[in-house]
Amino acid sequence: MTSANARTVANVVLASAGVAAAYVILTTPSLRRLAFRGARLWLGATLPAYLADQTRQAWVASSPSTRAHLEPDVPRLHSGSA
Repeated sequence: MTSANARTVANVVLASAGVAAAYVILTTPSLRRLAFRGARLWLGATLPAYLADQTRQAWVASSPSTRAHLEPDVPRLHSGSA
């Protein structure tokens, strides 16, 4: 058996196991409730953190001239000697 064939067989076996596990979870009410509770906790914890991180990265990546219209007119303090 070649490496490519072995990889294909392994992928098919893993996909079949995933489908079988999903079927069992979705057809067993207690497991379904547990899975949905876990998904809700995971989304509730990671999604806000991801969005906050993306917002921060976008803010840092934007240039000051792009943000100028968003900031109120406040005199800016310049560092260094005047």
